Amino acid sequence: MTRYATLPMKKILLYTLVISLTVSACQQRFLDLSPKAAYTDNTYFQTDAQFKQAVTAAYAPLLDLMNNDFYLSEMRSDNTFYQSALANRGTAFVFRENISDFKDGATNSYTAAEWQYLYQIISRANIVISRLKTASGLPAASVNSYDGQSKFLRAFAYFKLVRLFGGVPLFVDEVKDANSAFLPRASVEQVYQHIIADANDAIRELNVPAKFPQTGEATKGSATVLLADVMVTLQRWAEAETLLATLPTMGYGLNADYASAFLPTNKNSKESLFEVQYLDGTTTGTTPNTLSFNFLPRSTNTTLLTGVAINNSGAAGVNTPTSDLISAYEPSDKRLEASIGITEGTYSASNLFTFSAVKSVVGYTTTPAGRVAVPYIKKYLHAPLSALTGSADNFPIYRYAEALLLLAEAQNEQGKSPLVALNTVRSRAGLPSVQAADQATLRQLILHERRVELAFENKRWYDLIRSSTAIATLNAFGEKIKAQANYLPADGRMVTPFRLLFPIPAAEVGLNPLLTQNLGY
Repeated sequence: MTRYATLPMKKILLYTLVISLTVSACQQRFLDLSPKAAYTDNTYFQTDAQFKQAVTAAYAPLLDLMNNDFYLSEMRSDNTFYQSALANRGTAFVFRENISDFKDGATNSYTAAEWQYLYQIISRANIVISRLKTASGLPAASVNSYDGQSKFLRAFAYFKLVRLFGGVPLFVDEVKDANSAFLPRASVEQVYQHIIADANDAIRELNVPAKFPQTGEATKGSATVLLADVMVTLQRWAEAETLLATLPTMGYGLNADYASAFLPTNKNSKESLFEVQYLDGTTTGTTPNTLSFNFLPRSTNTTLLTGVAINNSGAAGVNTPTSDLISAYEPSDKRLEASIGITEGTYSASNLFTFSAVKSVVGYTTTPAGRVAVPYIKKYLHAPLSALTGSADNFPIYRYAEALLLLAEAQNEQGKSPLVALNTVRSRAGLPSVQAADQATLRQLILHERRVELAFENKRWYDLIRSSTAIATLNAFGEKIKAQANYLPADGRMVTPFRLLFPIPAAEVGLNPLLTQNLGY
Protein backbone atom coordinates (compact mmCIF):
# COMPACT_ATOMS: atom_id res chain seq x y z
CA MET A 1 0.00 0.00 0.00
CA THR A 2 2.98 2.32 0.31
CA ARG A 3 2.80 2.57 -3.46
CA TYR A 4 -0.77 3.75 -3.74
CA ALA A 5 0.49 7.12 -4.92
CA THR A 6 2.87 5.75 -7.49
CA LEU A 7 1.03 3.57 -9.98
CA PRO A 8 -0.28 5.48 -13.02
CA MET A 9 -2.49 2.55 -14.02
CA LYS A 10 -4.48 3.09 -10.85
CA LYS A 11 -5.31 6.61 -11.92
CA ILE A 12 -6.29 5.34 -15.35
CA LEU A 13 -8.45 2.73 -13.66
CA LEU A 14 -10.03 5.33 -11.44
CA TYR A 15 -11.01 7.52 -14.36
CA THR A 16 -12.44 4.45 -16.10
CA LEU A 17 -14.50 3.65 -13.01
CA VAL A 18 -15.82 7.19 -12.69
CA ILE A 19 -16.86 7.29 -16.33
CA SER A 20 -18.41 3.83 -16.11
CA LEU A 21 -20.34 4.62 -12.96
CA THR A 22 -21.66 7.82 -14.48
CA VAL A 23 -22.89 5.93 -17.51
CA SER A 24 -24.63 3.45 -15.23
CA ALA A 25 -27.19 6.09 -14.25
CA CYS A 26 -28.96 5.33 -17.51
CA GLN A 27 -31.10 2.41 -16.48
CA GLN A 28 -32.47 1.63 -19.95
CA ARG A 29 -29.97 0.41 -22.53
CA PHE A 30 -31.14 -0.21 -26.08
CA LEU A 31 -27.77 -1.34 -27.44
CA ASP A 32 -24.78 -2.98 -25.80
CA LEU A 33 -21.89 -1.24 -27.55
CA SER A 34 -19.22 -2.11 -24.97
CA PRO A 35 -16.39 -4.20 -26.39
CA LYS A 36 -16.28 -7.58 -24.69
CA ALA A 37 -12.75 -6.85 -23.42
CA ALA A 38 -13.74 -3.53 -21.78
CA TYR A 39 -14.72 -3.18 -18.14
CA THR A 40 -17.99 -1.59 -17.09
CA ASP A 41 -19.39 -0.95 -13.64
CA ASN A 42 -21.30 -4.24 -13.97
CA THR A 43 -18.29 -6.34 -14.95
CA TYR A 44 -15.39 -4.79 -13.08
CA PHE A 45 -15.97 -5.54 -9.38
CA GLN A 46 -15.42 -9.29 -9.60
CA THR A 47 -11.94 -10.23 -8.37
CA ASP A 48 -9.79 -9.65 -5.32
CA ALA A 49 -7.30 -7.66 -7.41
CA GLN A 50 -10.03 -5.40 -8.78
CA PHE A 51 -11.34 -4.59 -5.32
CA LYS A 52 -7.81 -3.90 -4.13
CA GLN A 53 -7.40 -1.41 -6.98
CA ALA A 54 -10.68 0.27 -6.03
CA VAL A 55 -9.62 0.59 -2.39
CA THR A 56 -6.32 2.07 -3.53
CA ALA A 57 -8.30 4.69 -5.46
CA ALA A 58 -10.07 5.65 -2.24
CA TYR A 59 -6.72 6.43 -0.58
CA ALA A 60 -5.45 8.52 -3.51
CA PRO A 61 -7.23 11.85 -2.68
CA LEU A 62 -5.31 11.94 0.63
CA LEU A 63 -2.33 13.21 -1.36
CA ASP A 64 -4.19 16.25 -2.68
CA LEU A 65 -5.87 16.71 0.69
CA MET A 66 -2.53 17.10 2.48
CA ASN A 67 -1.44 19.72 -0.05
CA ASN A 68 -4.47 21.77 1.01
CA ASP A 69 -5.28 20.78 4.58
CA PHE A 70 -2.74 22.96 6.36
CA TYR A 71 -4.44 26.11 5.08
CA LEU A 72 -7.63 25.24 6.99
CA SER A 73 -5.90 23.94 10.11
CA GLU A 74 -2.35 24.97 10.94
CA MET A 75 -2.49 28.38 9.23
CA ARG A 76 -5.84 29.07 10.86
CA SER A 77 -4.10 28.74 14.24
CA ASP A 78 -1.30 30.48 16.12
CA ASN A 79 1.33 27.96 15.01
CA THR A 80 2.08 29.31 11.56
CA PHE A 81 1.62 32.37 9.38
CA TYR A 82 2.31 33.42 5.78
CA GLN A 83 4.89 35.66 4.17
CA SER A 84 2.74 37.99 2.12
CA ALA A 85 3.38 38.17 -1.62
CA LEU A 86 2.79 41.91 -1.73
CA ALA A 87 3.87 42.09 -5.36
CA ASN A 88 1.32 39.48 -6.41
CA ARG A 89 -2.36 40.02 -5.63
CA GLY A 90 -3.56 37.08 -7.68
CA THR A 91 -6.53 35.12 -6.40
CA ALA A 92 -4.43 32.13 -5.28
CA PHE A 93 -2.28 34.30 -3.01
CA VAL A 94 -5.17 36.35 -1.66
CA PHE A 95 -7.35 33.32 -0.92
CA ARG A 96 -4.55 31.68 1.09
CA GLU A 97 -3.99 34.82 3.10
CA ASN A 98 -7.72 35.33 3.67
CA ILE A 99 -8.04 31.96 5.41
CA SER A 100 -5.21 32.80 7.78
CA ASP A 101 -6.59 36.31 8.38
CA PHE A 102 -10.19 35.12 9.03
CA LYS A 103 -11.41 37.14 6.06
CA ASP A 104 -12.32 34.17 3.86
CA GLY A 105 -15.71 33.69 2.25
CA ALA A 106 -17.77 31.03 0.52
CA THR A 107 -15.98 31.48 -2.81
CA ASN A 108 -12.54 30.62 -1.42
CA SER A 109 -11.03 27.96 -3.68
CA TYR A 110 -9.01 26.30 -0.91
CA THR A 111 -12.10 25.71 1.19
CA ALA A 112 -13.81 24.28 -1.89
CA ALA A 113 -10.83 22.01 -2.56
CA GLU A 114 -10.95 20.61 0.99
CA TRP A 115 -14.64 19.79 0.54
CA GLN A 116 -13.97 18.20 -2.84
CA TYR A 117 -11.09 15.96 -1.73
CA LEU A 118 -12.96 14.72 1.34
CA TYR A 119 -16.06 13.86 -0.67
CA GLN A 120 -13.89 12.12 -3.26
CA ILE A 121 -12.66 9.83 -0.50
CA ILE A 122 -16.24 9.25 0.65
CA SER A 123 -17.54 8.58 -2.86
CA ARG A 124 -14.84 6.06 -3.66
CA ALA A 125 -15.20 4.36 -0.29
CA ASN A 126 -18.96 4.12 -0.83
CA ILE A 127 -18.45 2.35 -4.15
CA VAL A 128 -16.26 -0.31 -2.55
CA ILE A 129 -18.58 -0.78 0.43
CA SER A 130 -21.64 -1.07 -1.81
CA ARG A 131 -20.07 -3.47 -4.32
CA LEU A 132 -18.70 -5.76 -1.61
CA LYS A 133 -22.30 -6.48 -0.54
CA THR A 134 -23.00 -8.25 -3.82
CA ALA A 135 -19.53 -9.64 -4.55
CA SER A 136 -19.12 -13.40 -4.65
CA GLY A 137 -16.07 -15.59 -4.45
CA LEU A 138 -13.90 -13.19 -2.47
CA PRO A 139 -12.07 -14.59 0.56
CA ALA A 140 -13.67 -13.47 3.83
CA ALA A 141 -10.37 -11.93 4.90
CA SER A 142 -10.33 -9.75 1.79
CA VAL A 143 -13.94 -8.64 2.29
CA ASN A 144 -13.18 -7.61 5.86
CA SER A 145 -9.99 -5.81 4.88
CA TYR A 146 -11.51 -3.85 2.00
CA ASP A 147 -14.68 -2.99 3.89
CA GLY A 148 -12.72 -2.00 7.01
CA GLN A 149 -10.26 0.18 5.13
CA SER A 150 -13.05 1.90 3.22
CA LYS A 151 -15.06 2.56 6.37
CA PHE A 152 -11.98 3.93 8.11
CA LEU A 153 -11.41 6.33 5.22
CA ARG A 154 -15.08 7.33 5.13
CA ALA A 155 -15.11 7.94 8.89
CA PHE A 156 -11.88 9.94 8.66
CA ALA A 157 -13.31 12.14 5.89
CA TYR A 158 -16.59 12.80 7.69
CA PHE A 159 -14.74 13.56 10.92
CA LYS A 160 -12.84 16.31 9.13
CA LEU A 161 -15.96 17.60 7.38
CA VAL A 162 -18.12 17.83 10.51
CA ARG A 163 -15.45 19.72 12.43
CA LEU A 164 -14.75 22.12 9.57
CA PHE A 165 -18.29 22.76 8.32
CA GLY A 166 -20.75 21.42 10.90
CA GLY A 167 -23.57 19.25 9.59
CA VAL A 168 -22.93 18.10 6.02
CA PRO A 169 -24.69 15.90 3.44
CA LEU A 170 -24.35 12.32 4.63
CA PHE A 171 -23.74 9.98 1.70
CA VAL A 172 -23.64 6.38 2.91
CA ASP A 173 -24.45 4.60 -0.36
CA GLU A 174 -23.03 4.65 -3.84
CA VAL A 175 -24.55 7.45 -5.91
CA LYS A 176 -26.05 5.91 -9.04
CA ASP A 177 -28.41 8.60 -10.32
CA ALA A 178 -29.01 12.33 -10.17
CA ASN A 179 -31.80 12.05 -7.61
CA SER A 180 -29.47 10.54 -5.02
CA ALA A 181 -26.65 13.01 -5.74
CA PHE A 182 -28.30 15.91 -3.89
CA LEU A 183 -28.91 15.66 -0.17
CA PRO A 184 -29.65 18.23 2.52
CA ARG A 185 -27.29 18.71 5.43
CA ALA A 186 -27.50 16.05 8.11
CA SER A 187 -27.25 17.22 11.70
CA VAL A 188 -23.92 17.21 13.50
CA GLU A 189 -25.25 14.43 15.71
CA GLN A 190 -26.22 12.29 12.71
CA VAL A 191 -22.79 12.70 11.13
CA TYR A 192 -21.07 11.68 14.35
CA GLN A 193 -23.34 8.65 14.72
CA HIS A 194 -22.25 7.46 11.30
CA ILE A 195 -18.57 8.16 11.99
CA ILE A 196 -18.77 6.08 15.16
CA ALA A 197 -20.54 3.23 13.38
CA ASP A 198 -17.96 3.18 10.58
CA ALA A 199 -15.02 3.32 12.96
CA ASN A 200 -16.43 0.50 15.07
CA ASP A 201 -16.90 -1.64 11.95
CA ALA A 202 -13.31 -0.87 10.90
CA ILE A 203 -11.98 -1.87 14.33
CA ARG A 204 -13.89 -5.15 14.11
CA GLU A 205 -12.83 -5.96 10.54
CA LEU A 206 -9.22 -4.79 10.37
CA ASN A 207 -6.19 -6.59 11.75
CA VAL A 208 -3.38 -5.37 13.94
CA PRO A 209 -0.11 -4.70 12.07
CA ALA A 210 1.49 -7.98 11.05
CA LYS A 211 4.95 -6.43 11.40
CA PHE A 212 6.81 -3.14 11.50
CA PRO A 213 7.34 -1.27 9.28
CA GLN A 214 3.73 -1.54 8.22
CA THR A 215 2.32 -1.56 4.70
CA GLY A 216 0.71 1.88 4.96
CA GLU A 217 -2.82 0.46 4.88
CA ALA A 218 -5.27 1.39 7.61
CA THR A 219 -5.19 -1.09 10.49
CA LYS A 220 -7.15 -1.88 13.63
CA GLY A 221 -4.87 0.62 15.35
CA SER A 222 -5.73 3.33 12.81
CA ALA A 223 -9.44 2.86 13.38
CA THR A 224 -8.99 2.66 17.16
CA VAL A 225 -7.16 5.97 17.48
CA LEU A 226 -9.59 7.64 15.07
CA LEU A 227 -12.55 6.56 17.18
CA ALA A 228 -10.73 7.61 20.35
CA ASP A 229 -10.14 11.05 18.82
CA VAL A 230 -13.86 11.26 18.05
CA MET A 231 -14.71 10.28 21.63
CA VAL A 232 -12.38 12.91 23.05
CA THR A 233 -13.96 15.50 20.77
CA LEU A 234 -17.41 14.45 22.04
CA GLN A 235 -16.11 14.41 25.64
CA ARG A 236 -16.92 10.74 26.03
CA TRP A 237 -13.81 10.32 28.13
CA ALA A 238 -14.24 6.80 29.50
CA GLU A 239 -14.86 5.33 26.05
CA ALA A 240 -11.78 7.11 24.71
CA GLU A 241 -9.64 5.76 27.54
CA THR A 242 -10.83 2.20 26.94
CA LEU A 243 -10.00 2.40 23.24
CA LEU A 244 -6.56 3.93 23.76
CA ALA A 245 -5.61 1.34 26.35
CA THR A 246 -5.73 -1.35 23.64
CA LEU A 247 -3.01 0.16 21.45
CA PRO A 248 0.11 -1.07 23.32
CA THR A 249 -1.05 -4.68 22.92
CA MET A 250 -1.09 -4.15 19.15
CA GLY A 251 2.64 -3.44 19.15
CA TYR A 252 2.62 0.35 18.94
CA GLY A 253 5.07 2.47 20.89
CA LEU A 254 7.28 5.55 20.72
CA ASN A 255 10.47 5.56 18.72
CA ALA A 256 13.50 6.25 20.87
CA ASP A 257 14.12 9.58 19.12
CA TYR A 258 11.46 12.16 18.22
CA ALA A 259 13.02 13.21 14.90
CA SER A 260 13.19 9.62 13.65
CA ALA A 261 9.39 9.42 13.43
CA PHE A 262 9.52 11.67 10.36
CA LEU A 263 12.47 10.19 8.47
CA PRO A 264 11.73 8.67 5.04
CA THR A 265 13.87 5.71 6.08
CA ASN A 266 11.59 5.07 9.07
CA LYS A 267 8.14 5.19 7.51
CA ASN A 268 5.21 3.30 9.01
CA SER A 269 7.20 2.49 12.14
CA LYS A 270 5.78 1.32 15.46
CA GLU A 271 4.96 4.95 16.24
CA SER A 272 2.81 5.31 13.13
CA LEU A 273 -0.91 4.71 13.50
CA PHE A 274 -1.70 6.15 10.09
CA GLU A 275 0.24 8.28 7.63
CA VAL A 276 -0.19 9.46 4.05
CA GLN A 277 2.24 7.64 1.76
CA TYR A 278 4.69 9.37 -0.58
CA LEU A 279 7.67 8.24 -2.63
CA ASP A 280 10.48 10.52 -3.78
CA GLY A 281 10.35 12.03 -7.23
CA THR A 282 13.51 10.44 -8.58
CA THR A 283 11.57 7.67 -10.34
CA THR A 284 9.08 8.22 -13.15
CA GLY A 285 5.49 7.81 -12.05
CA THR A 286 6.01 8.39 -8.34
CA THR A 287 4.13 11.01 -6.32
CA PRO A 288 6.49 12.84 -3.96
CA ASN A 289 5.79 15.17 -1.06
CA THR A 290 6.06 18.81 -2.15
CA LEU A 291 4.93 20.30 1.16
CA SER A 292 8.44 20.94 2.48
CA PHE A 293 9.18 23.17 -0.51
CA ASN A 294 5.93 25.10 -0.07
CA PHE A 295 6.83 25.81 3.55
CA LEU A 296 10.12 27.56 2.67
CA PRO A 297 10.46 31.26 1.78
CA ARG A 298 9.68 32.01 -1.85
CA SER A 299 12.96 31.93 -3.76
CA THR A 300 14.37 31.23 -7.19
CA ASN A 301 17.11 29.03 -5.70
CA THR A 302 16.96 27.08 -2.44
CA THR A 303 20.23 25.18 -2.93
CA LEU A 304 21.81 26.43 0.30
CA LEU A 305 18.98 24.94 2.30
CA THR A 306 17.87 21.93 0.25
CA GLY A 307 21.08 20.88 -1.49
CA VAL A 308 19.32 20.92 -4.87
CA ALA A 309 18.38 23.92 -6.97
CA ILE A 310 14.66 24.47 -6.45
CA ASN A 311 12.66 27.40 -7.78
CA ASN A 312 9.73 27.71 -5.39
CA SER A 313 8.86 31.30 -6.18
CA GLY A 314 5.22 30.39 -6.77
CA ALA A 315 3.47 28.21 -4.18
CA ALA A 316 5.69 28.90 -1.18
CA GLY A 317 6.07 31.29 1.73
CA VAL A 318 3.21 29.65 3.61
CA ASN A 319 2.97 27.78 6.93
CA THR A 320 5.90 29.69 8.42
CA PRO A 321 6.43 28.95 12.14
CA THR A 322 5.48 31.85 14.38
CA SER A 323 7.63 33.32 17.11
CA ASP A 324 4.70 32.57 19.42
CA LEU A 325 5.13 28.85 18.74
CA ILE A 326 8.94 28.94 18.97
CA SER A 327 8.76 30.57 22.38
CA ALA A 328 6.31 27.87 23.54
CA TYR A 329 9.06 25.23 23.57
CA GLU A 330 10.70 24.72 26.95
CA PRO A 331 14.49 24.93 27.29
CA SER A 332 16.15 21.62 26.31
CA ASP A 333 13.06 20.42 24.38
CA LYS A 334 14.56 18.27 21.62
CA ARG A 335 11.46 18.74 19.48
CA LEU A 336 12.31 22.35 18.66
CA GLU A 337 15.51 21.49 16.81
CA ALA A 338 13.81 18.60 15.03
CA SER A 339 10.87 20.70 13.87
CA ILE A 340 12.09 24.21 13.04
CA GLY A 341 15.16 25.84 11.49
CA ILE A 342 16.25 29.39 10.76
CA THR A 343 17.44 30.71 7.43
CA GLU A 344 19.04 34.13 6.97
CA GLY A 345 18.96 36.22 3.83
CA THR A 346 17.37 39.16 2.08
CA TYR A 347 14.12 39.86 0.26
CA SER A 348 14.00 41.50 -3.15
CA ALA A 349 11.46 44.11 -4.20
CA SER A 350 9.42 41.19 -5.56
CA ASN A 351 9.40 39.52 -2.13
CA LEU A 352 11.74 36.74 -3.28
CA PHE A 353 14.27 35.47 -0.76
CA THR A 354 18.00 35.03 -1.30
CA PHE A 355 19.48 32.54 1.16
CA SER A 356 22.69 33.54 2.94
CA ALA A 357 22.94 31.10 5.84
CA VAL A 358 21.12 28.28 7.60
CA LYS A 359 21.14 28.33 11.40
CA SER A 360 19.79 26.38 14.35
CA VAL A 361 16.68 27.81 15.96
CA VAL A 362 17.89 26.79 19.41
CA GLY A 363 19.23 29.84 21.17
CA TYR A 364 18.99 31.97 18.03
CA THR A 365 18.83 35.63 19.07
CA THR A 366 20.86 37.86 16.75
CA THR A 367 20.45 38.38 13.01
CA PRO A 368 23.42 39.92 11.17
CA ALA A 369 22.95 43.48 9.91
CA GLY A 370 21.41 43.62 6.46
CA ARG A 371 19.74 40.24 6.74
CA VAL A 372 16.38 38.96 7.91
CA ALA A 373 15.83 35.68 9.74
CA VAL A 374 12.97 33.46 8.57
CA PRO A 375 11.92 30.32 10.47
CA TYR A 376 11.01 27.29 8.36
CA ILE A 377 9.55 23.82 8.98
CA LYS A 378 12.32 21.23 8.80
CA LYS A 379 10.20 18.34 10.10
CA TYR A 380 9.48 17.12 6.56
CA LEU A 381 12.63 18.27 4.78
CA HIS A 382 14.77 15.19 4.19
CA ALA A 383 16.81 13.67 1.39
CA PRO A 384 16.38 12.33 -1.18
CA LEU A 385 15.05 15.50 -2.75
CA SER A 386 14.21 16.06 -6.37
CA ALA A 387 14.46 19.56 -7.78
CA LEU A 388 11.42 18.98 -9.97
CA THR A 389 9.14 17.24 -7.56
CA GLY A 390 9.76 16.83 -3.84
CA SER A 391 10.79 14.43 -1.10
CA ALA A 392 9.87 10.97 0.15
CA ASP A 393 8.56 12.19 3.51
CA ASN A 394 5.24 10.70 4.55
CA PHE A 395 2.72 12.93 6.30
CA PRO A 396 1.57 11.75 9.74
CA ILE A 397 -2.16 11.64 10.46
CA TYR A 398 -1.93 9.79 13.78
CA ARG A 399 1.17 8.91 15.80
CA TYR A 400 1.38 6.92 19.01
CA ALA A 401 2.58 10.08 20.79
CA GLU A 402 -0.79 11.65 20.06
CA ALA A 403 -2.54 8.55 21.36
CA LEU A 404 -0.68 8.99 24.65
CA LEU A 405 -1.72 12.63 24.87
CA LEU A 406 -5.34 11.75 24.07
CA LEU A 407 -5.13 9.17 26.84
CA ALA A 408 -3.73 11.75 29.25
CA GLU A 409 -6.57 14.11 28.39
CA ALA A 410 -9.25 11.45 28.80
CA GLN A 411 -7.85 10.39 32.16
CA ASN A 412 -7.52 13.95 33.44
CA GLU A 413 -11.10 14.82 32.52
CA GLN A 414 -12.29 11.84 34.54
CA GLY A 415 -10.35 12.98 37.59
CA LYS A 416 -7.69 10.30 37.11
CA SER A 417 -3.95 10.90 37.00
CA PRO A 418 -2.65 11.52 33.45
CA LEU A 419 0.99 11.71 34.52
CA VAL A 420 2.24 8.38 33.16
CA ALA A 421 1.01 9.03 29.62
CA LEU A 422 1.94 12.72 29.67
CA ASN A 423 5.42 12.19 31.08
CA THR A 424 6.19 9.37 28.64
CA VAL A 425 5.90 11.93 25.83
CA ARG A 426 7.86 14.58 27.75
CA SER A 427 10.64 12.18 28.69
CA ARG A 428 11.43 11.40 25.06
CA ALA A 429 11.61 15.13 24.39
CA GLY A 430 14.28 15.48 27.09
CA LEU A 431 12.02 17.32 29.53
CA PRO A 432 11.46 16.82 33.26
CA SER A 433 8.35 15.06 34.45
CA VAL A 434 5.23 17.03 35.29
CA GLN A 435 4.32 16.64 38.94
CA ALA A 436 0.85 16.21 40.40
CA ALA A 437 -1.37 19.24 39.94
CA ASP A 438 -5.05 20.14 39.89
CA GLN A 439 -7.25 19.18 36.94
CA ALA A 440 -7.42 22.68 35.40
CA THR A 441 -3.63 23.06 35.48
CA LEU A 442 -3.10 19.64 33.94
CA ARG A 443 -5.68 20.45 31.26
CA GLN A 444 -3.58 23.42 30.14
CA LEU A 445 -0.34 21.43 30.34
CA ILE A 446 -1.75 18.68 28.13
CA LEU A 447 -3.02 21.22 25.58
CA HIS A 448 0.42 22.85 25.56
CA GLU A 449 2.12 19.48 25.16
CA ARG A 450 -0.06 18.71 22.15
CA ARG A 451 0.95 22.00 20.59
CA VAL A 452 4.69 21.35 20.65
CA GLU A 453 4.56 17.58 20.10
CA LEU A 454 2.17 17.79 17.12
CA ALA A 455 3.33 21.08 15.60
CA PHE A 456 2.76 21.20 11.81
CA GLU A 457 0.65 18.02 11.87
CA ASN A 458 -2.60 19.99 11.39
CA LYS A 459 -3.93 19.49 14.92
CA ARG A 460 -3.75 22.90 16.58
CA TRP A 461 -6.92 24.45 15.09
CA TYR A 462 -9.05 21.49 16.17
CA ASP A 463 -7.49 21.52 19.64
CA LEU A 464 -8.35 25.19 20.12
CA ILE A 465 -11.92 24.60 18.95
CA ARG A 466 -12.70 21.62 21.16
CA SER A 467 -11.00 23.19 24.20
CA SER A 468 -13.20 26.30 23.74
CA THR A 469 -10.09 28.50 23.73
CA ALA A 470 -9.97 29.43 20.02
CA ILE A 471 -11.48 32.91 20.18
CA ALA A 472 -9.49 34.17 23.17
CA THR A 473 -6.22 32.54 22.12
CA LEU A 474 -6.36 33.56 18.47
CA ASN A 475 -7.52 37.12 19.08
CA ALA A 476 -4.62 37.62 21.49
CA PHE A 477 -2.29 36.11 18.91
CA GLY A 478 -3.80 38.36 16.24
CA GLU A 479 -2.75 41.45 18.13
CA LYS A 480 0.80 40.12 18.37
CA ILE A 481 1.09 39.20 14.71
CA LYS A 482 -0.35 42.51 13.51
CA ALA A 483 2.38 44.29 15.43
CA GLN A 484 4.97 42.19 13.55
CA ALA A 485 3.40 42.23 10.07
CA ASN A 486 2.49 45.75 9.00
CA TYR A 487 0.80 44.48 5.84
CA LEU A 488 -2.05 42.89 7.80
CA PRO A 489 -5.40 44.66 7.54
CA ALA A 490 -6.66 46.31 10.73
CA ASP A 491 -9.63 43.94 10.85
CA GLY A 492 -7.53 40.87 10.06
CA ARG A 493 -6.90 38.03 12.50
CA MET A 494 -10.10 38.87 14.39
CA VAL A 495 -12.08 35.77 15.29
CA THR A 496 -15.82 35.94 15.86
CA PRO A 497 -17.95 32.93 16.84
CA PHE A 498 -19.34 32.22 13.37
CA ARG A 499 -15.81 31.76 12.03
CA LEU A 500 -15.28 28.67 14.15
CA LEU A 501 -16.90 26.94 11.17
CA PHE A 502 -15.91 27.43 7.54
CA PRO A 503 -18.48 28.40 4.92
CA ILE A 504 -20.06 25.73 2.75
CA PRO A 505 -18.45 26.31 -0.67
CA ALA A 506 -20.62 28.62 -2.75
CA ALA A 507 -20.46 26.33 -5.78
CA GLU A 508 -21.95 23.49 -3.73
CA VAL A 509 -24.77 25.67 -2.42
CA GLY A 510 -25.47 26.91 -5.93
CA LEU A 511 -25.54 23.40 -7.34
CA ASN A 512 -27.58 21.76 -4.59
CA PRO A 513 -30.80 23.63 -3.72
CA LEU A 514 -31.13 21.52 -0.55
CA LEU A 515 -27.94 22.93 0.97
CA THR A 516 -28.02 25.83 3.42
CA GLN A 517 -25.10 28.12 4.24
CA ASN A 518 -23.47 28.48 7.64
CA LEU A 519 -24.48 31.58 9.56
CA GLY A 520 -22.33 34.65 8.97
CA TYR A 521 -21.40 33.79 5.40
